Amino acid sequence: MTLYETIRKDLLSKILDGTYPEGQVIPSELELAQMYGVSRPTVRQALKLLAEEGYLEKRRRRGTVVTQPKVDQSFTMTISSFEDAMRLVGRMPKTAVLVFRSEGANEGVARALALKEGEQVYRLVRLRYADDVPNVFVESYVPCDPYPELGSYDFNATSLYAAMEECGRPVVSAHRCLEAIKADSASAALLDVEQGDPLLLFHTVARDAEGTPVEYSIATYRGESNRFEFDVRRT
Repeated sequence: MTLYETIRKDLLSKILDGTYPEGQVIPSELELAQMYGVSRPTVRQALKLLAEEGYLEKRRRRGTVVTQPKVDQSFTMTISSFEDAMRLVGRMPKTAVLVFRSEGANEGVARALALKEGEQVYRLVRLRYADDVPNVFVESYVPCDPYPELGSYDFNATSLYAAMEECGRPVVSAHRCLEAIKADSASAALLDVEQGDPLLLFHTVARDAEGTPVEYSIATYRGESNRFEFDVRRT
């Protein structure tokens, strides 16, 4: 085993056992070189390997920070719940409901759901975790009329799509729009990132079997924690 591989193995062990927890800045290249009695290029190679594996990330003005390997997301290609998607990649999902109530649809929500402005919708706001790390902040809007029983569900423990299916009108298709944004103070606090860090914003309109819009969501994902897959075909 080479020197840099030995250093990589030791640093990874310290990351996994919590000596260097997620979010902590590790010692500098110079400090690590002195600790291990090697040259800075040797340390740099070890850090490069850990960064490629998703355990470290260089950040301006902070240094090299411990991160979680990215969560591979396939929801851009399939209709599935967050819980199912996380378990598929070996992560433990958790949901905290911040808001759940019925209210009148504003102009943007009404347009997305093909409703009249002011029609009643459920507004469900959740912070969702992967292995106890905030992963996505999502606001969902569902029309009340097709789902009168939805108000009785506990969405801390139940998937929205599973509940909609139990109510007799499952989601069968979705159109998603992706854009990259920077974290403002509110999203940075919710997702435990720095203001200005990259985030991935999805707008989704989900439809039932008849093509009727039945859910509109705005989901904000941590940029450094997620990787999304897309299949494309030539037309």
